[in-house]
Amino acid sequence: MIQSMTGFGKHVIQLPSKKITIEIKSLNSKSLDLNARIPSSYKEKELQLRKTIATALVRGKVDFSLYVENTGDETTSVINEVVVRQYMKQLSAIANVEDAHLLEMAIRMPDAMKTEREDIDEEEFVAIEEALVVALKEINIFRSEEGQVLDDDFVTRITTIKNLLIDVEKLDVDRLSTIRERLEKAVADLAVNLDANRFEQELIYYLEKYDITEEKVRLTNHLDYFITTLKSVDSNGRKLGFICQEIGREINTIGSKANFAPLQQVVVQMKDELEKIKEQMLNVL
Repeated sequence: MIQSMTGFGKHVIQLPSKKITIEIKSLNSKSLDLNARIPSSYKEKELQLRKTIATALVRGKVDFSLYVENTGDETTSVINEVVVRQYMKQLSAIANVEDAHLLEMAIRMPDAMKTEREDIDEEEFVAIEEALVVALKEINIFRSEEGQVLDDDFVTRITTIKNLLIDVEKLDVDRLSTIRERLEKAVADLAVNLDANRFEQELIYYLEKYDITEEKVRLTNHLDYFITTLKSVDSNGRKLGFICQEIGREINTIGSKANFAPLQQVVVQMKDELEKIKEQMLNVL
C-alpha cells in the first residue's frame, strides 16, 4: 500500500503547569529533510526527537514544531534588576520624569528581563515523546489516506495504457501490410527492374526492423509489475519510479518504430497518461 509524502499531524497535552503542542507537516522530497523548531530549553533532546521522527516518516520535507505555553503561576522570566537600575539612572540624566515613567521605559530596554534556564523534567519529556508518537500516527494516517487517492489514480491510468495497448495490437495487424504496400508502390514508381527474390529479402529485413512484438510483450509485463508493486505491503515510490522509466522506454520504442500515423496517435495518448503518473509519483513515499 503506497503512502503519500504529504501529511499533517497534531497533538496537544495539558500538564499541571504547561500546555504542550506538537505539530508535524510533511511534503515531498527525495530524502528526509527535517526542520525542527523547539524551545532552547529542549535543545539537548533534539537529536532524540529527530531520531523518532526519522524512523516513523523515512522520507519527505518535514517541519516539526514544539510549542510550550506556561499555564501555571511560575515563570522562568525575571527582572534583571541591576540592568534596569542602570537604565533608569541613565534615563534620569537626560529626562526629568517621575521614577514610574523611568521604570516603564527601562523595562522595555534590551536585557531588562532575563530567563533562567530550567532543567528538563524527565516525566515531562516522557509525556512529550508520547505526544510525538500520537502526532506521528496521525500524520501517517493522513499519508495513507492520500496514498489511497494516488493508488486509485495510478490504477486508472495504468488500465488506460493497457486499453491503449489493445488498440496498438489491433492497429498493428494492418500496419506492416500498409508499410509493405507503400514501399512496393515507391519502388514501382521508380520504374526500374529489380531482382524479385532480392527485393523480397530486403523487404523482409526492412519490415523486421519495424516489428514491435517484443516491445508489446515487455510493456505488458512492466504494466503488470507496476500494479503488483503498487499493491505490495511496503510503499516504494522509488521502485515504482524505475518501473515507470521502463514503461516509458517501451512506449517510446513503439512510437519510433510505428511509421504509421494512427499508431503514433495512440502512442501519444499512452505518453500523456504516463507523464501524469510520473508527476504524481514525485509525491509517493
